[in-house]
Amino acid sequence: MSKSGPEKEVSASRMIDERIEELGDWRGKLLSRLRALIRQADPDVVEEWKWAVPVWSHDGIICTGESYKDKVKLTFAKGASLKDPARLFNSSLDGNVRRAIDIHEDEQVDASAFKALVRQAIALNSSGKSKRAKKARS
Repeated sequence: MSKSGPEKEVSASRMIDERIEELGDWRGKLLSRLRALIRQADPDVVEEWKWAVPVWSHDGIICTGESYKDKVKLTFAKGASLKDPARLFNSSLDGNVRRAIDIHEDEQVDASAFKALVRQAIALNSSGKSKRAKKARS
């Protein structure tokens, strides 16, 4: 019998915990803070572990959280479709779909603007889900 549902989610959450602990420096602290902001923006967010990185989803992927030697990168799967008045997106700006936020040591993230991006991504994912459901019914 395969594991699914909450058990699978717990193991992904545990893997994210382990990644944060494994980093053990400013990147781990930053990833932990961003994770907390995502959870504040959406208490129902689903944590997943894909492509060896943390993934946060709600009716589809919201963003991934990658860590590199010199930065933490949050890649929003449908970032090109999101409004970013605070100009948080500073990477992957040329693509038609994704957008990313690269955060280097000692840089701050506007928590309110970040949570607004997360909520927009969820709304976009949810609108796509309802359109797919409507199409399936017709």
